[in-house]
Amino acid sequence: MPSDTGPRFDPATLSAHAASNRAMWESYSDEYQAKHGGDLAASGGFAWGTTQIPESELRVLDDVAGRDILEFGCGAAQWSIALAQRGARPVGLDLSERQLQHARRLMAEAGVDFPLVHASAEAVPLPDASFDVVFCDHGAMTFADPYRTVPEAARLLRPGGLFAFNHHSPIETICWPLDANEVSDRLALDYFGMHVFDDGEEVFFNLPYGEWIRLFRANGFVVEDLIEPQVKADTTSSYRSAVSLAWARRWPAEEIWRLRKP
Repeated sequence: MPSDTGPRFDPATLSAHAASNRAMWESYSDEYQAKHGGDLAASGGFAWGTTQIPESELRVLDDVAGRDILEFGCGAAQWSIALAQRGARPVGLDLSERQLQHARRLMAEAGVDFPLVHASAEAVPLPDASFDVVFCDHGAMTFADPYRTVPEAARLLRPGGLFAFNHHSPIETICWPLDANEVSDRLALDYFGMHVFDDGEEVFFNLPYGEWIRLFRANGFVVEDLIEPQVKADTTSSYRSAVSLAWARRWPAEEIWRLRKP
């Protein structure tokens, strides 16, 4: 595959929330990479979440060599670069052209080449059963509608394929007021009916645990694991304040779903 693949991107086809998030990421990508690129480089791109827990410790993806892998919302493709260096055949998909420009730069620096797709994870311009793994570390499973992305993941996976993604836990979501800079130790948002959240800067998504499980089952997935990492005492993060890190030592701030397509 060439470095860029899929039909020409048409912004007019985007949902309203996708268009809003695309605009946000186009303007924020440079600042994001300047702020967090050091953390991602230090981990070698092969680590999960806002505290960069090594994949070698969590073992979410298993052996990646020789596997066709789609990164669902790849940003600057630090994860996909690490996968290519380990013998995988990754494809990076992102809604932000500016993020993909950063991905091309980092790919050139790393001396690897793989396809990048400029598209929404809600409507991926790639054939059915193209991948052994579809995965996401925040990315599309935070900023796109799961009622659209989960069916897309199921469509894109081959039988026996793995769907794995990390996102903010529902517990953290309902403890973080939309107008606040810090997470709270009190419930702040409704749990029942949670789906779409708009804090005025970005639109993001989450569901109650039961609804996640029903959505997975409706699309043919079997839940293999739900990993809830606990932040260690000496953990630092460019993503999280001291308050947020302290919170994540007591409650799950992020979680990783591991799902199988039979």
